[in-house]
Amino acid sequence: MSSIPSSLLGQVDARLAHLPVPCSVVLPGGQRVGPSNAQVEMRLRDKRALWHITTGQIGKLAEDYVEGLVDILGNLRDLMRIAPALLDDDPRKEPASAVARLWHGLRRTLWEHTHHSREKDAAQIQHHYDVSDDFYALWLDPRRVYSCAYFAEPSMTLAQAQEAKLDHICTKLMLKPGERFIDIGAGWGGLLLWAAEHYGVDATGITLSKNQYNYVNKLIVDKGLQGRVRMLLQDYRDVDESQPFDKVASVGMCEHVGRPNLPLYFSKIRRLLKPGGLVMNHGITAGGVDNSQLAGGMGDFIEKYIFPGGQLVHVSVMADTMTRGGLEPLDMECLRPHYAKTLWYWVDALEAHIDEARKVLGDKAEKTLRAYRLYLAGSAMGFEQGWISLPRRRAHRGRDRCGARRSRSGRPGGTRRRADFTRRHAGQITAGSQRTAGGEHGGQPRLRPPAAQAAAPRARRPTGLPVAHADVQRAQRGTACSGQQHGFPGIHARARRGAEFPRGRALRHGNVPCDPPVAAVARAFDRRRR
Repeated sequence: MSSIPSSLLGQVDARLAHLPVPCSVVLPGGQRVGPSNAQVEMRLRDKRALWHITTGQIGKLAEDYVEGLVDILGNLRDLMRIAPALLDDDPRKEPASAVARLWHGLRRTLWEHTHHSREKDAAQIQHHYDVSDDFYALWLDPRRVYSCAYFAEPSMTLAQAQEAKLDHICTKLMLKPGERFIDIGAGWGGLLLWAAEHYGVDATGITLSKNQYNYVNKLIVDKGLQGRVRMLLQDYRDVDESQPFDKVASVGMCEHVGRPNLPLYFSKIRRLLKPGGLVMNHGITAGGVDNSQLAGGMGDFIEKYIFPGGQLVHVSVMADTMTRGGLEPLDMECLRPHYAKTLWYWVDALEAHIDEARKVLGDKAEKTLRAYRLYLAGSAMGFEQGWISLPRRRAHRGRDRCGARRSRSGRPGGTRRRADFTRRHAGQITAGSQRTAGGEHGGQPRLRPPAAQAAAPRARRPTGLPVAHADVQRAQRGTACSGQQHGFPGIHARARRGAEFPRGRALRHGNVPCDPPVAAVARAFDRRRR
């Protein structure tokens, strides 16, 4: 131990002293740094891990743990309280040095253009989703929904919240019996089968995971849904466009597409939609506007052990690419707190079945379990901290009219397409926003009686604003709260139906609750910044 400089040990001791949870480090020779009664203890088998602690490289420290160079004793929640305090800076920030930014940009560009061929995408998806169906079944809900749940009521179990999410998506897509519906990246078939069984649609799902493909096709036969539901082992780029769909959903898929392929992805969705059709795009985004991945080695850890080929971009990039792809965003809602809660449910379930997981995984058990324990708990921490987010975007394909102008990309000119949507739906949005000040009662909207609506004086709209934007101004006067009282730091959440936040007024699209249009929110954000 004489080879470890005393100055380095002093830096480690100083860093441990400022952590929110007592933590100690045991060196390879048995020497302890930090309190003896610590709640979290790191036992180092390689002294190089000391450097990762002192420099705040928590992603590298996680790699040390997976590779067996460090053992960590203690509760995962306590460990995730420590991790942000070990960082030197906000992991969403780009490097301060111009040279470092240039290097990161070149590295990202090279990576982006070498990781997303059809063959590589299939291999990368199978690397993660084909670990073991039995392993995922130990900690997911019975429907194996591997994406954010929707806790419409705080007391919901994970299974109830996942069903609430599936139904919420179907409701916002306004699914009707007989409609053609496709789920791009259908996973273990939760949304696909829910839409078919509860809304009567003709449903198609696609996946690149062989395990998921086999599992869902067996469920289709067991439920007697042959002929009305089908699951295909297919790349989204290869889906047949000759028979367009009425509605499209893509949940937890765009994270695997890659930034260079996002224009292709959204333009493909547009071509798969009938004119006037709706799409729900639900996926994780970066918390920072410009960062290519989380600093501190966290992005590299996820790339190496969990999601090879995965890439997150900011929601503004998603909205811009979606619009340029010919889809008009209608509304957006952020489910970041819900994903943090979902992930902690998964963490607790995996911890409760850790011995069974070891048996299921066999020879690769220890390394896989170490990686997944940190991945799930670390992702929960990332959502709580706002380092990553989860916006859910609903969009619409405008109707192609005879004689309508077409842009160079081949999509219809924006003016006529927007006007078409405004005429057909503005009345529904306006009527839906005329709610009583009391909000909601018993989970159902309390609208004014028809007579009262007729007698009520018509509200004068601010000049120069489209009809929906005037309603946004009224909706934004609703109750808002700091998410800190719900355990999610830094969140200012807009109340919506059934959410765990205080109730307030919200826009409605017909009978469907929806958030203010993205454009209005962006303008409000710009005004605040100025």
